[in-house]
Amino acid sequence: MKKIRYRYVYNRKKKLNAQGTALVQIEASLPYRKIYISTRVYVRPEEWDNNTAMIINHPNAMQLNAYIGKLRIKLEQTEMSLWQRGIIPTLLQLKQVSCDDRSVTSSFCQFATSAIKLSQRKPETKRSLLGTLAILANFMPGYDWGDLNYSFLKNLEQYLLAKGSAVNTIAKHLRNVRTLIGEAMSQGYISSDENPFRSFKIHYENRPHRFLNPDELRRMENVRVTGKLAHVRDAFLFCCYTGLRYSDFRLLREDSFLKIKGNMWLHIKTEKTGYDLKIPLHLVFGGKALEILSRYPSVETFSDIRSNAETNRRLRELQQMAKIKTRVTFHTARHTCATLLCHQGVPITTVQRILGHTKLTTTQLYSEVMADTIVKDLKNVKKNYR
Repeated sequence: MKKIRYRYVYNRKKKLNAQGTALVQIEASLPYRKIYISTRVYVRPEEWDNNTAMIINHPNAMQLNAYIGKLRIKLEQTEMSLWQRGIIPTLLQLKQVSCDDRSVTSSFCQFATSAIKLSQRKPETKRSLLGTLAILANFMPGYDWGDLNYSFLKNLEQYLLAKGSAVNTIAKHLRNVRTLIGEAMSQGYISSDENPFRSFKIHYENRPHRFLNPDELRRMENVRVTGKLAHVRDAFLFCCYTGLRYSDFRLLREDSFLKIKGNMWLHIKTEKTGYDLKIPLHLVFGGKALEILSRYPSVETFSDIRSNAETNRRLRELQQMAKIKTRVTFHTARHTCATLLCHQGVPITTVQRILGHTKLTTTQLYSEVMADTIVKDLKNVKKNYR
């Protein structure tokens, strides 16, 4: 009997998947017979060298080449073990023992932790992803690649519901899991066919955005505080009058403001979307944002506030002091800006540009219509028909 021959084969079906990658397989052959064993590694055409049968130009080329090399060694060791026991190895026997043991690389948790720490994501995003991994470890201690299926996601959803998590909080963790699985797919650890999110739908709860009405905004303006509370209040009000996110407010510097024809404009590139934002501060809400800014010795001093969580804790104090019923967080300022601009009759496309949205539909979700806005609009319609 002849020894089984092995070689690597890339993109045997001559077809790329939706991610633009194709599978690397190990061909095991005997005279007139051959089988193809999946390595579960997917790479782009430019990342495979047919001459050397190796992965190249890939950020994890060394690790992936070592991985598929270990799979080949495993097959050869299985074949040798059968010969030593007096059993003639068959291709079917190799197929049965192939590629089920992923321990030659790392567990999903180890992979995901490394991928998060090595990524270029923002610190807050990394903390969120690592927090989700901690929840997964409590949900199913010792889980690994083979556990990542539809049932895993459904059971995780039920686990979080039983723990009292809100629907959108659960959705956030499931999105994080989806992100990490997507990372594993891009690095060849999971094939697209193994993606559990192909048949799993993440559920969201559509809740009205919280905003301050004009009366509540006046109460926030008039609350008497000093020191850190006054600083947080002013930062919040500044964002009510500009629509800035917390992350963009923290990035404000002296060069974020420029004069055009004698008037002050805010000009920044938003951190979340990279949108080139330009706001004529003298025209928005009567220039109130400029009045607030003038109270501070420098822009850097003004934008230097605590973490989002700490800032929100102080905003809740201000909310109580101002006797505002609406639950206030820093992001409430952004909703307030959009809502009041719409209430004043500013066209939705202009509101879109002030908020820095790339899609109009996003602005429409942010802006809320107050009851007296409806009355005002209907009165205008009535006047037109007289």
